[in-house]
Amino acid sequence: MLAQIQRDHIDHVLAVSHSDDAATDPIHRSWVRCVHDYGLDPSRPTRAHIVEQAQLREHKDQIEEFLGVARTGMEQLYKRMAGIGYVLLLTDAHGIAVDFIGNDAWASELKQAGLYLGADWSEERAGTCAVGTCIVEQSPITCHHTDHFDASHISLTCNSAPLFDPTGGLLGVLDVSALISPASRDSQHLALQLATMYAQMVEDANFLRYFRDRWVLRLNSAWTMVDVSGEIMLAFDAEGVIVGANNGARRNLRPLQGGTDADARLVGRPLGEVFREGIDAIWRIARAGFVADRTALSTAGGEVYYGAVLPPRVAPRTAVPHAPVEHPVPAALKRLAGDDPQMQRLIGQATRLVNRPVNILIHGETGTGKEVLAKALHESSSRAGATFVAVNCAAIPESLIESELFGYTPGSFTGGRSKGMRGLIQQSSGGTLFLDEIGDMPLQLQTRLLRVLAEREVLPLGADKPVPVDLRVVAASHRDLRKLIAEGRFREDLYYRLCGAILYLPALRQRRDRDYLIDQLLAVEGAELGTNAALTPSARAVLHDYAWPGNVRQLRNVLRFALAVCDGASITPDDLPAELMAAAGLDAEETPPAPVAAGGGSEAAQLESALRRHRWNVTAAAAELGICRATVYRQMKRHGIVPPNQA
Repeated sequence: MLAQIQRDHIDHVLAVSHSDDAATDPIHRSWVRCVHDYGLDPSRPTRAHIVEQAQLREHKDQIEEFLGVARTGMEQLYKRMAGIGYVLLLTDAHGIAVDFIGNDAWASELKQAGLYLGADWSEERAGTCAVGTCIVEQSPITCHHTDHFDASHISLTCNSAPLFDPTGGLLGVLDVSALISPASRDSQHLALQLATMYAQMVEDANFLRYFRDRWVLRLNSAWTMVDVSGEIMLAFDAEGVIVGANNGARRNLRPLQGGTDADARLVGRPLGEVFREGIDAIWRIARAGFVADRTALSTAGGEVYYGAVLPPRVAPRTAVPHAPVEHPVPAALKRLAGDDPQMQRLIGQATRLVNRPVNILIHGETGTGKEVLAKALHESSSRAGATFVAVNCAAIPESLIESELFGYTPGSFTGGRSKGMRGLIQQSSGGTLFLDEIGDMPLQLQTRLLRVLAEREVLPLGADKPVPVDLRVVAASHRDLRKLIAEGRFREDLYYRLCGAILYLPALRQRRDRDYLIDQLLAVEGAELGTNAALTPSARAVLHDYAWPGNVRQLRNVLRFALAVCDGASITPDDLPAELMAAAGLDAEETPPAPVAAGGGSEAAQLESALRRHRWNVTAAAAELGICRATVYRQMKRHGIVPPNQA
């Protein structure tokens, strides 16, 4: 019975993912992404992936202060859910479960199902699921039984709500899941409501923690509820200038003058520009300390709220908290991506970091654009006028890397320059030093680099006195540095010197802005080659369907190749490299004219005949024809072949 349900589910997922009717439903949109963006196959179930302890520690470290706040809310929620078989997961914005509460008696079953600490529930890894799809859609969602993409997950029911940080960036997901549940999707309505409610409670508690040194205005449409629940919260300084806004404020408030986009305009404005009663009314509320006088505040939209003001709980900071919405995204960072949520979050983080005095570590697969991101950070910073120096630690011979990095004085060794040489570290002083593939740096040089970072001075080979340097280091690696530390191949103290902040670059197959990248790179490469050839829709479809193991670098090379070999103003599938054609099956199925079978009849006739023989069972027809099910659906759509029950 279960096997048949899984087979039917697989066929349904493939049918929807190749239809034109998936855009309105978030679950169906996710199925389309899984097939076309991530290259996942619903007929190949994958086991739950639990990350290693070192990697889990890395993910926890990124939101360490938030974990304590979230844990309190999770424990309160679990008291309400444990008796009816639910477990709780807290994931970060990458879908890694960084906290978990569940019944220990079910530990083995929960771990096998992925409802466990360290599980990776990102959409690109697990397919459609409550956590991963919530991260992409950034709204509460239920993923019940056959909503899941992977057939091995269809016994689960999961409800997730997003968690945003005080500046509006996605911080993580609160998930309520169960191994078994009633068949009806409506049975999860309460679970989703509780997940959403407690996610809001956790968010607001984190907002108050973050702005504990500021005044906080809490608003509620019911004056009796203001002291216990604030739908809307605004943090402001002693001058009455807004320095932070929670999600309720970003959704519901806008300035009295100046447009409707509150999220881009609240922070940095005086409170008097948001409420008709002005700042004096808010200070009256603060002095009263309670809402007995029922002071009302009216907004630009005509809504009326009652307010309570919380005074600072600790001494104020010397500077107003930085919020990315206060400053426009620098052009160099903005052009890195289109509308991909992961990249937009990374760009938001990078915008906040460009002028912070911290070293940055960039993680990402080979070819994802780590050096491009490092250059954009440099060009967006106050150091842009100085030198950007890139060092590929894997490309410089080990015998030369020391002299290249640290420099040398005249006569230090045979074959050196007669006047000596300033090392790359010294050349980058005042600018940015980019250390690519830092994981390949020899151990003895890691020790010297650590000393340079700690003491802010470099000692060239053969020199007696060190030279002061003004360093800002951006390092990058496609390797797991924590694993290298465990193996004794990378210094842990150097790791912590380098990772003042960590930026994770997604792989190309995980990004939703492929069209943006394709168009940008096509324009750049076309300008260099002196052509403005455009992609045909069929060629663009091949680029969309490819898995891109070489990431953005491979995409650039493919476009350069296509521009060089295309004939005229258009790039067709025939102009693409052979590996893309083979992966898409176009060399055998779509590029030539429709083949004629020995007994007569076109591709369409053969396909329809096979489907009829197998009573429209796509799996059986695909097996007979020796092609995959995705190809069957693609050919059915191209030839207008519709099963009788859908006619």
